Amino acid sequence: MQTALPVQRKAPRADALRNRERIVAAAREMFTEFGPDVPLDEIARRAGVGNATVYRNFPDRDALVREVVCSVMDRTTEAAERALAETGDAFEALERFVHTAADERISALCPMVQSTFDRDHPDLVAARVRSEELVVALMDRAKAAGQLRPDVDSGDLLIAVAQLSRPPAGTACFQVDRFIHRHLQLFLDGLRAPARSVLPGAAATLEDLRQA
Repeated sequence: MQTALPVQRKAPRADALRNRERIVAAAREMFTEFGPDVPLDEIARRAGVGNATVYRNFPDRDALVREVVCSVMDRTTEAAERALAETGDAFEALERFVHTAADERISALCPMVQSTFDRDHPDLVAARVRSEELVVALMDRAKAAGQLRPDVDSGDLLIAVAQLSRPPAGTACFQVDRFIHRHLQLFLDGLRAPARSVLPGAAATLEDLRQA
């Protein structure tokens, strides 16, 4: 009696992976410019692939939006992890996280999570938990090192990043790009210890954001 051999799954071809990456990159750009309802045909055209390639990778719009949001959170987290590995400086890693989040236009993409699909999808939850845990760990480490003022919490950081990297109403995203990093750095400098003022109210936590 012969024993059945396990099925050998082939790894995705390099060109298939490149196509998927091009689709996600094009979708990120177009979701930022036009919102989550941009036609998938237009995304395919910008990515330089056929419509069938888009649907082969992403069976519906929700799957594509989710992949875009997860990839943005993953790249933002990875940038902070690299900064910490390179310098050992928790505050510098926080700075990298904040500026990368702005470059990735996370403030324009994250509202889609609340309006287009299940916020509790396992992929999205995993990306969000990884990002939140890193921010908490970096802030705790920076406080312990005397770099970060003690009266702020992770919710304060995430709220400020979303607000400062989002263009004012009626203003095109790309017209205010030159100001975003300047204003974010002003905010980051205000996080440094010792604190120059007493903040009104209580620090915003991650739980506060979830209940908002």
